Amino acid sequence: MAKKLAVIGAGLMGSGIAQVSAQAGWDVVLRDVTDEALARGKGGIETSYEKFVSKGKLAAADAEQALARITTTTDLEAAADADIVVEAVFERIDVKREIFQTLDKLVKEEAVLASNTSAIPITKIAAATSRPERVVGAHFFSPVPMMQLCELVRGYKTSDETLATARSFAESVGKTCVVVNRDVAGFVTTRLISALVVEAAKLYESGVASAEDIDTACKLGFGHAMGPLATADLTGIDILLHATDNIYTESQDEKFAPPEIMRRMVDAGDIGRKSGQGFYEH
Repeated sequence: MAKKLAVIGAGLMGSGIAQVSAQAGWDVVLRDVTDEALARGKGGIETSYEKFVSKGKLAAADAEQALARITTTTDLEAAADADIVVEAVFERIDVKREIFQTLDKLVKEEAVLASNTSAIPITKIAAATSRPERVVGAHFFSPVPMMQLCELVRGYKTSDETLATARSFAESVGKTCVVVNRDVAGFVTTRLISALVVEAAKLYESGVASAEDIDTACKLGFGHAMGPLATADLTGIDILLHATDNIYTESQDEKFAPPEIMRRMVDAGDIGRKSGQGFYEH
C-alpha cells in the first residue's frame, strides 16, 4: 500500500491528520505557508504524543518513531512524490481551488487529491484540476486523534478507484468511514449538525429555553454526548456560521439560514471556547 502522505495546512486539523498517519506508519510531509505555523503544528503533535505516552496508550519508542516520520516544509513542491495529498486549509473555495490547481501540476498522475472540507462541494474544488476523477472529500473530525469518523465524499466525477484508495488510507489510520454518494453542500454530518445548531440557536434567541436546557434535552432525550450549543462553542460559532452560510447559499433551504444571534455573536467576538464566551462562559 502507498505510504507517502502530504498534508497541506498545519492547523488543528492538518496536524491531527499528520499525527495519526505518522503513528500508523505513513511518511508524512506537513506543509504550511510560514515556519511559525509549522512549529505550532509540530509542537501540538509532540504534546499530543506525550499525553498518549503518559496515559500508557502509546509506547515512548513508537511516539519517537512516529515523530521522525513527519517532515515540515513551506514548499508545496514537497508534495510532488506523495501517493495521497490531504488539503486542510481555511474553508474558502478560492483558497482551496488555488492549492488544487497548483497540486494538479505537481503531483504524480496516480496520486489521490483529498480535501478535508466540511461543507464545500468537492466538485467545485475538483474542477480546478485536470483530474477531477482523482479528487475526493476526506472529512476528518476534530480532534483527529480522538474522533473515529471520516466522511468520504464523491465529487461528481470521483472514480471508484479514488474512493477505494481514500477509504483504504482512512481505515489504515484507524478511522471508520461513511460514504457520501452525492456531492451536496455540507455532506451528511455538517448538514445534520448545522440544522440542529440553527434550530437550537433560534429556540435560545426567542427565549423558548436556556442554552443549558436545550443541550440537556438533546443529551438526555436523544443520547447525544454533547448538546448542539455546547458543540457550537467547541467548534467555534464563527466556523459553524461559515458552514451554514455555505450550505444555505448552495441549497437555498431556509432551515440552514443562520439566526441573527449567531451573526451578532460572531460580530462581537463571542465565538465560543477559543474566545472565552459563546452560548456559555468558558
